Amino acid sequence: MELITCAKCGKLFQYVAGPRVCQQCNKLLEEKFSEVKQYVREHPNVDMRTLSKECDVSPKQIQRWVREDRLVFSADSPIGIPCERCGKTIKSGRFCDSCKNGMTRDLEDAAGIKKPVKQEPKKKSPESDKMRFLG
Repeated sequence: MELITCAKCGKLFQYVAGPRVCQQCNKLLEEKFSEVKQYVREHPNVDMRTLSKECDVSPKQIQRWVREDRLVFSADSPIGIPCERCGKTIKSGRFCDSCKNGMTRDLEDAAGIKKPVKQEPKKKSPESDKMRFLG
């Protein structure tokens, strides 16, 4: 544990983990999150500027909640954030699906993990279908 100043109010507090804000500011932030989440439910096609203005929350904070997967927008919502790898617009998280899959493949290759290859059943030859007699 370390003693740090709150990023919001400047008060000294014991930092353990998580956001670098004191308990009071964290509580206020969680209340704002609930307010934003409720507003998005009631107005699914709201844009970032309106959401930020109506809920009195910075767009940066809204983006942080989206990156943390705490706030997710529908596919038809105008709100989106860029993928951290390729820049494609996404609705939640840090990376788009194609970048996630690419990183997974890269990690599997680096770790030497090979996916099992499906083997096709052997085709029967016409000779194997015939009856045989022992002489």
